Amino acid sequence: MQRRHPIATDRVPRVWLMTDERTGDGLWRAVRRLPRGGGIVFRHYATPLAERRRLFARLRRVAIARGLVLVRAGATAMRGEMGRHGLAEKGGEGGLRRGLLTAPVHDWREAKAARRQRADSAFVSPVFTTRSHPGAGALGVRRATRLARGLPMVRVALGGMTARRFRTLHGFDGWAAIDAWLGD
Repeated sequence: MQRRHPIATDRVPRVWLMTDERTGDGLWRAVRRLPRGGGIVFRHYATPLAERRRLFARLRRVAIARGLVLVRAGATAMRGEMGRHGLAEKGGEGGLRRGLLTAPVHDWREAKAARRQRADSAFVSPVFTTRSHPGAGALGVRRATRLARGLPMVRVALGGMTARRFRTLHGFDGWAAIDAWLGD
């Protein structure tokens, strides 16, 4: 894998928790289950901004104490963020880049954008069907692997993922989930 990106490959988490409102109080249990060096993508889009900022600040304190990386998704910057999840739209978040840049990759267009914007990690999804997007089709293993193959960055499998499913995949460097971290 040719490396052209600003963050050293060995510093990009390989295991991720994706958050959203449905994690509820299970969020803290899920964060405790993440291994040191893991990452969290904070996606509480529907949470009112003031509450979202408080939750992010609390999560950041826990992430620092546990040696985790915390990046935010969405257009609103958060104080102390360690990076962001999502690619800039034309005319969108430009300027200086701070921290990690992770990119959602659902198709070839997004894969191309991730390469162009030099993302540190690409979240290829959904590999399998997922409760996060009910009724949406999955890429399937073959299509997801083909998308991941041409990406010169850390490739993360997302969508219906578990540690067991990840071990059956080839061409991915890591995996991300919600439900796998919330389980009993």
